[in-house]
Amino acid sequence: MLELRPFTSLGGANHGWLDAHHHFSFAEYYDPTRMNWGNLRVWNDDVIAPGTGFPRHPHRDMEIITYVREGAISHEDNLGNKGRTEAGDVQVMSAGTGITHSEYNLESTATRIFQIWIIPNEAGSAPSWGAKPFPKGQREGFVTLASGKAGDDQSLRIRADARLVAANLKAGESAEYALDNGRRAYLVPATGVIEVNGLRAEARDGVAVAEERVLRVTAIEDSEIVLVDLA
Repeated sequence: MLELRPFTSLGGANHGWLDAHHHFSFAEYYDPTRMNWGNLRVWNDDVIAPGTGFPRHPHRDMEIITYVREGAISHEDNLGNKGRTEAGDVQVMSAGTGITHSEYNLESTATRIFQIWIIPNEAGSAPSWGAKPFPKGQREGFVTLASGKAGDDQSLRIRADARLVAANLKAGESAEYALDNGRRAYLVPATGVIEVNGLRAEARDGVAVAEERVLRVTAIEDSEIVLVDLA
């Protein structure tokens, strides 16, 4: 089962400094049919204006992944962590018992991110933060960026039964991703136009996947694809 969720159907709001689109219910956007997908709770498509961002605010018991599509995001938290994550790279914040952080676009151009929240396996763990570069030019097929699954030792670790992968495909190229029995996935092309098992999706559309064992993704145009494999 593949369900296309066009970008034009997403909720969201333009706050001037932040142009936000929500794949699932978030903040002032509420849709009882789009509360989550498996243990995926939030997928926000955010465009942050230069010199602006999110001032310090708290989180608790959530795995929060930031995938930077363009520009860079600068993080600082009450644990003493500081970092700048550039386009193509990923940062992970395990909120655990509680963390307070800020995220700013300190660049001269807009920053575009996907912010993805996944429900953790257990509540009450110690909070943490980390980031890692994943150069887009070094991706062959789907590359694992963050994972809570055994064996994904080269990726950032999350405390959830989930895996974040990404692929960069030239027009005409294809890549496959296999799902274990009973797993779901949620896939978004950050750029380009793709077909997923024959279903066409354009940039920033969502594709909700259930009861599929193999996903074959073909790029109609040069495309950057982000996918979460979920319980």
